[in-house]
Amino acid sequence: VFSIDFLFHMYFLVRYSRLLEEGDFRGRTANYVLMLLFGIICISLVAVYTHVHFLGSALTFMMVYVWGRRNEDVRMSFLGFFTFSAPYLPWVMLGFSVLLGNGVTMDIIGIIVGHTYYFLEFVYPVIAEIRGWRLKRILEPPTPLLWLCGTYDDPAVHLHQD
Repeated sequence: VFSIDFLFHMYFLVRYSRLLEEGDFRGRTANYVLMLLFGIICISLVAVYTHVHFLGSALTFMMVYVWGRRNEDVRMSFLGFFTFSAPYLPWVMLGFSVLLGNGVTMDIIGIIVGHTYYFLEFVYPVIAEIRGWRLKRILEPPTPLLWLCGTYDDPAVHLHQD
C-alpha cells in the first residue's frame, strides 16, 4: 500500500542502509551482506507466523536500530519538534507509525531482529573475549561470501618479496 508511512520507511531504509554501509561496514562488504541476509531470513521466518506480506518496514527498523546503537552519541530531531539521541530513533519511528494509525507488528519484529543482530555482532564477541570462550564470533561471513564480495584474503598464500 502506497502511503506516507511507506514513503517514510523507504526513505529511512535507503538513508540508514547507506550510512551503515559507508560507516561501520566500510571495507567489510561481506559483513554488510551477511547483516542483510540475517535480517531478511529472520524477518521472513517470523512473517510466516504473523501472516504479513510486506516485510520492508521490518527491514527498515532493523537497519535503523543497528545504526542507532552504533551511533549512540548522535543527537537527532524528529520533524523539528523534539531532540533525542540516535538509539531512540526506532522507538520514535514506532510512535510515529502509531500516530498514523498503522500496525506495529512488523516494526517491532524489525526492532527485535535488529537487537538480535546487534547483540550477536557487537556485544557477544566482547563478552566471549572477556570470559575466554572458544567461539568468539558467531556472525562471521563464510569464505564463499567473502570471495563473492571481493574481500577474501587467503591466509595460506603468502607472497615473498626477496
